[in-house]
Amino acid sequence: MNRFLLTCCVLVLSLGASSHASKLRLTGGVTSLDGAAGGGLSPWALIGSPSSQGEWGAAAALTRVHTADYRLQVASALLAFDDRIELSLARQRLDTGTALAPIGLPGVRLEQDIVGLKLRVAGEAVLDADRWQPQIAAGWFYKRAGSNALSPTLTGPLGARQAGHEFYLAATKLWLDSGVLANLTLRATRANQNGLLGHGGAQDRRWHLLPELSVAKLLSPQLALGLELRAKPDALRQSVLGDGALRERDWFDAFVAWAPTPQASLTLAWVELGAIAPAAQARKQRGPYLSVQIGL
Repeated sequence: MNRFLLTCCVLVLSLGASSHASKLRLTGGVTSLDGAAGGGLSPWALIGSPSSQGEWGAAAALTRVHTADYRLQVASALLAFDDRIELSLARQRLDTGTALAPIGLPGVRLEQDIVGLKLRVAGEAVLDADRWQPQIAAGWFYKRAGSNALSPTLTGPLGARQAGHEFYLAATKLWLDSGVLANLTLRATRANQNGLLGHGGAQDRRWHLLPELSVAKLLSPQLALGLELRAKPDALRQSVLGDGALRERDWFDAFVAWAPTPQASLTLAWVELGAIAPAAQARKQRGPYLSVQIGL
């Protein structure tokens, strides 16, 4: 985690220090890979932190994902107000090991900075739990990939842009009686591998509107089990590296989230990211996901 994001985490937690936990546990979601509140893979309509209406809140999280050929680390922080507005920051670092050796880039570390903004536009998940209306939020991400070794390849032969925007609309419905939560997110994106490989490509510069589905079962106020499925674009499937060399697959995870206190949560998941070529023999990238979040 670089000094900038560490400073932001300290500032965020300081600003939120005067707030207290007003929400039911886990009803603010956990921290996604992009830094916004939601599930592990997708932003939800929920606003992060334990604070509620009329209050400031904050959260910081550290996340690690280990697959067969890659290691992803994410440090993130968010600031929320009035259970309506959420500002998030995230720093991603992907260690590729020898996975990119086939394209002449062994040992490359991919990095990405993400700024996110979310606005709750309708509904309230807990108060509307006995009604049909879900909580609805609109959001935006600005993503900028950074790797001195990979940048000439991204912007040159692959034709990808190093920075880009994403927009999403999320609807989250909570049924307290049955302890079930469901979420549908529609994301407009051109990001390759979540933005770590830039945005778009020489053969595909279109926007893609893709669904992301999540469902969770609250076993208790402190414990939840769930599944997520996130559809992905495939803009680099045809490139100078050959058809399918950088094909992108949909993502899936099964998770358990535990909130021992209103301010802390631990999420453990098993992720399936498909075959991320040109890793060794294009083997499937699957493995554990661990995220720790502290909120105020």
